[in-house]
Amino acid sequence: MSTWIKQLEGRFIVFDGPDGSGKSTQFKRFMDFCHEQDLAFREVREPGGTSIGEQIRKVLLDPENTEMSLKCEMMLYMASRAQLIEQVVNPARADGLLVLADRFVSSTLAYQGTAGGLDLDEIMHVGRVAIGDNWPDLTVIFDVDEKTSRQRRSGRYHGAAQPSLFDDRIERRESEFHEKVRQGFLDQVEAQPDRYLLIDATKAEDKVYKSLLDGLRERLAE
Repeated sequence: MSTWIKQLEGRFIVFDGPDGSGKSTQFKRFMDFCHEQDLAFREVREPGGTSIGEQIRKVLLDPENTEMSLKCEMMLYMASRAQLIEQVVNPARADGLLVLADRFVSSTLAYQGTAGGLDLDEIMHVGRVAIGDNWPDLTVIFDVDEKTSRQRRSGRYHGAAQPSLFDDRIERRESEFHEKVRQGFLDQVEAQPDRYLLIDATKAEDKVYKSLLDGLRERLAE
């Protein structure tokens, strides 16, 4: 096992980015890489990852819950995270496992904050209550423009923005919303460059994956 890979033990790393950024594909590829390197890790999904969290996930993503307020939405995400940190993340890290999460507080700041209009300081306050000091060691942002994102999203369609029957409640929102989401992620990277790694996800899948590995290696070397 290479030195930089061994340094991943006990770390908490988040993969995040706009819908259609390809982060889930890269997430899977990186898990396969960890298997190949015999690096013990724990995968968690967000929201969810626990029995309680999965129940919260169903409520959050159900397209029928159109009356849900943004504050309710934000607090449900945080409630799921509170359970995830206590039940899964902290025990895994204590055992020396790398914890990999598909989305985390960074998503709430982008979706419910920058795009939705909730105050970012309020979101951070609730986040601190939910997860305490258990923030990710690194958040990888897969950046992609809205046009590319729209083409990639599940249930592709032709022409103007029109939600697919297979999109969840968040994915059904208009292009303007998703453009703001992207900006929200970019703002976070700019504000805390030492805690974020920005990846150009508009490139071919293999090139994005190489950028991911190179970026992680460089960060750990620092």
